[in-house]
Amino acid sequence: MGHMKHKFIISGGGTGGHIFPAISIANALKKAMPDAEILFVGALGRMEMERVPAAGYPIEGLPVSGFNRSNLLLNVRVLLNLGYSLILARRIIKRFKPDVAIGVGGYASAPTLRAAASLGIPTLIQEQNSYAGVTNKLLAKNASKICVAYQGMEKFFPKNKIILTGNPVRQDLFSIAPKTTEAYGFFGLDAKKKTILVVGGSLGARTINQSIVSKLELLAKSDVQLIWQTGKFYIDDARKASKTFSSPSLLVTDFVSRMDLAYSIADLVISRAGASSISELCLLAKPVILVPSPNVAEDHQTQNALALVKNDAAIMIKDVEAKETLVIKALELVSNEKELKKMSENIYKLAEKESADRIAKEVLKLIATK
Repeated sequence: MGHMKHKFIISGGGTGGHIFPAISIANALKKAMPDAEILFVGALGRMEMERVPAAGYPIEGLPVSGFNRSNLLLNVRVLLNLGYSLILARRIIKRFKPDVAIGVGGYASAPTLRAAASLGIPTLIQEQNSYAGVTNKLLAKNASKICVAYQGMEKFFPKNKIILTGNPVRQDLFSIAPKTTEAYGFFGLDAKKKTILVVGGSLGARTINQSIVSKLELLAKSDVQLIWQTGKFYIDDARKASKTFSSPSLLVTDFVSRMDLAYSIADLVISRAGASSISELCLLAKPVILVPSPNVAEDHQTQNALALVKNDAAIMIKDVEAKETLVIKALELVSNEKELKKMSENIYKLAEKESADRIAKEVLKLIATK
């Protein structure tokens, strides 16, 4: 027998927060094993169907979607699609014959990992949040290993399967030193002033944006600079609101193309509490005020934020309280050097480094168990 090519299936997606780690794991597997074959399995119509091919990997789509909580009749279709997806996933696995199947969360990972486990293929789950979702809890029974990003996950998963690896993050964020002249120049901001970076994800976070709008006058009067990424749905409202205070220290944009430069000069970040954002903030040692999104499954963003708050590593403001208190708290905090330093040190203690390589190593260990 000649040299066997090793093959891996990676499934899941749905949001950037799931797709990015999935691609990072694929890249780490390729680095460790250059002739490995990797196939992605995604959900038709979701973001991964575009993002994965753009990263250079093949992907097959399953007609799988989430349950409709408001219209129960539509769930008949969801269940039929799920059944069909299970059949398709089995076909894909029998044809491709992976050594290991990896699930990163998102709709497609359920049928794919169930099919793999039923065919005797070792499976690995990557759980990004501090609070495990329903899907991963179900898949954990048959999984060989579960790579997690937070301590204390044995309340959801069998202890002997858990490995703390952290979440893979965008590596390009780390090539720029803090407070570089280039970064201040890029945004046209003043290196002598404090800078707050507001990010609401690519689509924007309505509450965070409304909180900024409601206290724009306060921000404009302060000596603090603001890089405000509104997301594409809120940019017009934000521009209209900030016209009154057209000041060079108030930068309004729907999208920050150079997040590495924005992080470089941010003294304080205001953000949602998605798992991938938090992993970046830990590694970059950034003081942060987290405003968890209330409209996510199982309120996991609040759980993610609390995991930091209890280590004195971040401040959390509830979505319903943000309009009143967010800007006031941010202005107070950004001028408190001692507090910023403490938060920065504490959040960095929670950082998990080289996550993608560590997950890839666990995947490779599973090859022999097939």
